[in-house]
Amino acid sequence: TPAGREFEPIVEALGIWGQRWSRRTLEKHEVNVPLLMWALEQHVKPGAFGARRCVVKLTFTDQPAATRDWWFVNESRSTELCFEAPGFEEDMFLVTTLADMIFIYRGDMTLAHAIECGRLEAHGSAWARRALGRWLQPSPIAHVKSQRSDEMAA
Repeated sequence: TPAGREFEPIVEALGIWGQRWSRRTLEKHEVNVPLLMWALEQHVKPGAFGARRCVVKLTFTDQPAATRDWWFVNESRSTELCFEAPGFEEDMFLVTTLADMIFIYRGDMTLAHAIECGRLEAHGSAWARRALGRWLQPSPIAHVKSQRSDEMAA
């Protein structure tokens, strides 16, 4: 809505402030699976797979069964987050912990590093895996560096 778009710079400024001054290791009670999944749905790039549909299954190895598996159905310019298997063949499987996916999204760890050190596994079709870096982008404010000087800074 027009009112929401007018509020956007304020929300972005709050996010930048948070990245700069409150970025730190998250406590267990602060880790929120649905919030991360909503953010990923908003920021992944479905066009990375070209014109074909691509189903990505994300599994969090450290989560209970109810929040362990998530699916993204990517078609041309849209992505739909699914809480249950969408009924299409899965093209790519990502396996990680919730904390590591948060680190990737926040920009604390690069996707390449996560894969190299085994903190994120990517399996499936070669064409889908080749597009992973274009599809899974960090937060739009991940580039904002922490200004905290204490040992709690990320």
